[in-house]
Amino acid sequence: QVQLVESGGGLVQAGGSLRLSCAASGRTFSSYAMGWFRQAPGKQRELVAVLGSGGSLNYEDSVKGRFTISRDNAKNTVYLQMNSLKPEDTAVYYCAVGTTMATIKYGYRGQGTQVTVSS
Repeated sequence: QVQLVESGGGLVQAGGSLRLSCAASGRTFSSYAMGWFRQAPGKQRELVAVLGSGGSLNYEDSVKGRFTISRDNAKNTVYLQMNSLKPEDTAVYYCAVGTTMATIKYGYRGQGTQVTVSS
């Protein structure tokens, strides 16, 4: 059974940093795309960052230059380093895995971790 467990969320002041982690289990995901979505209250879920199995990267425009996605295939884990956080980054963050970067939204998703950025 595939499980994705996020950690690292919390409350931080604007300008601060957080590092999210997502440990995947149930199969090896080295050949899968891994990424992060977020959903703020009253807003649609959006793809924040995705990392393909071959190293291709894609970031949502508002986080470029501030967020960095990485993965450790040996640990079946994906990370999201978030710097220079803004109040508009407040959301529930979900990690996800999918067969490709384009289809990650149809893949597995974790339960989410809350990130709150105070002004």
